Amino acid sequence: MAALETIRTKFGVLISVIIALSLLIFILDNDTIMKWFSGDNAKAHQVAVIDGQTVTIEEFQTEIESLKSLYGGASSAEVEKSVREQAWQSVIDKYLFVKNAEAAGIKVGTAELVDLTSGDHISPIISQNFASTEDLRSFISQNEEGWSNIQDMIRNQQYYNKYNALFVNSYVVNPLMLNRAIEENNVTADVDFVTVPFGYVVDTTVNVSSSEIKKYYKEHKRFFKQQESRDLEYVVIDIVPSQSDIAAAEEEFNALYEEFRAAENVKNFLLRNSSEENYTGRWYKAGELNSVSREVNAYAFESNAAISQIIKNGESFLAARVVATANRPETVTVKIVPMGEETTLTPAVLADLEASQTLDMTQDQMIAGTDVLFTTRVNQAVIIESAMYGKLAAKVVSASAPVLMKQVAVLKRSAVTSNETISGFYAQANAITSRANGKYENFKTVCDTMGYYVHPANKVARSNERYGNIDNAREVTNWAFKAKKGQVSDIITINQRNFVVAALTGTHKEGYQPIAEVSSQIKDVLYNEKAGEKKAAEIKDQVAGMVSLEEIAENLGTTVSHNDGIAFASMDSQALDPAFIGAVASAEEGELTGPVAGSYAVYIFRVNSRDTGAFYTEDDAKAYANRMMQYSLQTILPVMMDDADVKDNRARFF
Repeated sequence: MAALETIRTKFGVLISVIIALSLLIFILDNDTIMKWFSGDNAKAHQVAVIDGQTVTIEEFQTEIESLKSLYGGASSAEVEKSVREQAWQSVIDKYLFVKNAEAAGIKVGTAELVDLTSGDHISPIISQNFASTEDLRSFISQNEEGWSNIQDMIRNQQYYNKYNALFVNSYVVNPLMLNRAIEENNVTADVDFVTVPFGYVVDTTVNVSSSEIKKYYKEHKRFFKQQESRDLEYVVIDIVPSQSDIAAAEEEFNALYEEFRAAENVKNFLLRNSSEENYTGRWYKAGELNSVSREVNAYAFESNAAISQIIKNGESFLAARVVATANRPETVTVKIVPMGEETTLTPAVLADLEASQTLDMTQDQMIAGTDVLFTTRVNQAVIIESAMYGKLAAKVVSASAPVLMKQVAVLKRSAVTSNETISGFYAQANAITSRANGKYENFKTVCDTMGYYVHPANKVARSNERYGNIDNAREVTNWAFKAKKGQVSDIITINQRNFVVAALTGTHKEGYQPIAEVSSQIKDVLYNEKAGEKKAAEIKDQVAGMVSLEEIAENLGTTVSHNDGIAFASMDSQALDPAFIGAVASAEEGELTGPVAGSYAVYIFRVNSRDTGAFYTEDDAKAYANRMMQYSLQTILPVMMDDADVKDNRARFF
């Protein structure tokens, strides 16, 4: 009994907790229990927080999948990235911009949306993406979800148009502001001045106290706001072909060269032999092939040979063949209409063709299957079979003057890095990680010993994907945000082209930079202010009683400079010290002014005269005001996002 009493006294609370947990486990479902014990909570699922409202990763992923319908299910890396950006914009519009626009009294009604999609004021989103009404109808019938997304885009764009119009129409520059801008830009001063730089030697008598630094930090704290970031140092080992790899590639290319010369179907040959330059049938004019190789362009337009010589370009080998030669226009102006159920150029089709709008086409901007129009006689109606649009009736209205063009096939193969070579580079990277043994101090020593350059990367954001010239390097960033300061990474492989070993040297939390991190920066600012004031006081004593700039310059060991075009508001004056410009603007003519402490020197000057010109007109003032208004439009969304304290956590998921 005594033992039971002891257990009841000492472990009574624990037993009560166990009983309570047992009851909860009995009541709750398994999913809820698993979420509790796996740390699955709302914060872990936040892809964004907008004005206090959470956007979950599930909701964001739904938006992504919905937008993919616009791309026909395509899922290349570029498309995925583009869709994610569109999804983010859609979320920002939904939870922030549209809400703010409606709060400002803006509405986009159903009738207005109908007008933008099928009425008299068609949205550019439709006109730029659909060649005809038939194309639009076909898309709507085959892709309801995609059409819904397009309608959302059109509606949101209209909100932007109206909100921007509020700014444009309310950005009024009154006559007083215009006249002041004209005056400030037209009045220039003719000035003689003496400049005494602060110098590069630190003045040890100028002291900045910790209390002054703290006071400055407190008064300017808003300027030290920062996002969460990391400081890294990293080594890159490029995975490149060795000389033996290049020699093997050259031998293989030489064997293909004669086959390329004799190939009847160059397109199939290039596909079959994995050429890095596909044959598209494009017509090139002289000079355009320089983007491939100057030697290829020279062969195509300066030689009559059936095939070029083998061209070596670093680790790559090329050979070219002219497939066809013709004189062709670069641009044609055409009329095109769908034929519908018609199979011939009936009078009705020809009438529709005549009534249609003209379209300027180049090789880079043409409807698929319409290349034949570049060789069609002007004003001759023809029928075209387009894989995308079916039967089309077309007519060339006009064409530019023909120029010599050629179709050219290019066989290009580059050396491939062998497994043996890759193993050698991996061994080098492995030597760094093994000797570093996870410690930054060892990492620095090893890199110095092995002769590797250590790249610094400071204030790296969560979303960063690029390090120097290395793209798609998100894995490095992901490691950095999980690592501890002083830790060294394992080998990180990027794009199968680089081995990276990184060390985390610093962490920065979201919020305000600690005063310890910015104290040296603040100290420099305060030192310059104090040094300028001290220098100005010393110079004032040195030149006391002097009445000419020449005498002052001689006493200070410098010379008199001259500038006859200093204007308070002129962009041309910005190369001068702002403090000097401001002092000139307010100085009396003919009087010595100074010493004036600037950003990097002390000035004594005399305004000889002021001239009022007429080179800065009212149109210039209005143009400048318009540029400022356009800048304001560009800042609307960033300001809204800052005000709503938007937290972008996408980098944690993608």
